[in-house]
Amino acid sequence: MDVLTRLRERARGNRKNICLPESFDTRVLEAAEILLVEKLADVTLIGKAEKIFQDAARLGVDLGAAHIVDPGTDPRRADYTNAYYELRKSKGMTPELAEKTMSENIYYAAMCVRKRRCDAMVGGSVASTADLIRAMLQIIRPKEGIKTVSSCFIMATHVHELGTDGAFLFSDSALVPEPTPEMLVDIAAASAASCRALLEAEPVVAFLSYSTKGSGKGPLVDKMRQAAELFRQAHPEIVSDGELQADAALIPSVAERKCKTSPAGGRANVLIFPDLNVGNIAYKLVERLGQAQAIGPILQGLARPGSDLSRGCGPMDIANTATVTAVQAAIAG
Repeated sequence: MDVLTRLRERARGNRKNICLPESFDTRVLEAAEILLVEKLADVTLIGKAEKIFQDAARLGVDLGAAHIVDPGTDPRRADYTNAYYELRKSKGMTPELAEKTMSENIYYAAMCVRKRRCDAMVGGSVASTADLIRAMLQIIRPKEGIKTVSSCFIMATHVHELGTDGAFLFSDSALVPEPTPEMLVDIAAASAASCRALLEAEPVVAFLSYSTKGSGKGPLVDKMRQAAELFRQAHPEIVSDGELQADAALIPSVAERKCKTSPAGGRANVLIFPDLNVGNIAYKLVERLGQAQAIGPILQGLARPGSDLSRGCGPMDIANTATVTAVQAAIAG
C-alpha cells in the first residue's frame, strides 16, 4: 500500500474539519468535493454562501455537506476581530485595522483554527506563501518552544526500493530562505517527527551538499557538515549523517563507494537541503521530471496544523495536501 493510500485511510478513520479559505478559486471547490465525497475530511469554506453554491453549480460540484462561513455575516466576527486586536496590539494593531484584516479570508480561516472551530487550514492556491504564512504565524502562532517554523513536502516517487517505499520528506522546500546550521537542526528534528507521523517510518536523515564527507570544499559544505554534527549531538537517537551528496544519501551502491561507513548513506528518507533555493528547485524537478506526487508544503511547528499550496496546484493536489493536514490534526488531537 503506497503512502498516499495509507494517509487517506487514516484521514477517513478520524475525520477532521479542514478550513479552505480560497473559496473563490474553482480548484478549491473541486478539491472540497473530493474531500467530502471520499469522506477524507469535513470541509469549511470561507466566503459568501450564495456565490460559492453558484460557482459549484456551474462546475457541477456537489458541496451540500460543506460548512460555509461568511466573514461578513458570521456572528463570531466581533469576537474574532477583538481576539486579533489583542494578539497584535503590542505590534501597533488598531481596532479599525483589526476589523479590516478580519475581512480577509486567510486571516478569518486562521482565527477559525485558533478558536478550534476548525481543526486545520489549507491555503495558498491564490495567496502567496508570504501572505499565508504571515496570517498563520500571527494568529495560529508557533507551538510553544519552537524556534523555527519550517515546511516539508512528502514526495511519493515510483522508485519503491528507495526511501520508505519510494516516499521521502524534502525539507525545507518552501519556507526558510537561508537557514543557519542551528535552524537546519530545528528543521531536521521537525522533519524527523513528520516522517514518523506521516510516513509511519523511522527517519533516516541526510544533510545534503555537493560534497560527500569532505570530497568538496567551501562555506556551504562547512554549513551542512556543522548542521549534521549539531544534529547528531542534539538527537543521537535519530539515524543521520552529513554532508552527503544526493546520490550517496539515496543509492546503496553509491554509498558503498563514497561513504561506506555512513549510517544514513544509501537509505535516507528525510532529505535536508542547504537553503530554499535548492529545496524548492529539487522538489519541482522531482515532481515534474520524475513524475512524483508532491504533497505539501506541510508546515511544521505551528500550534495547530496548517499547510501551504503551490499556486500551480490542481484540485487533487489540494485534496492530497488537505488529507495529510487532516492526519496531522488527528495526531495533534
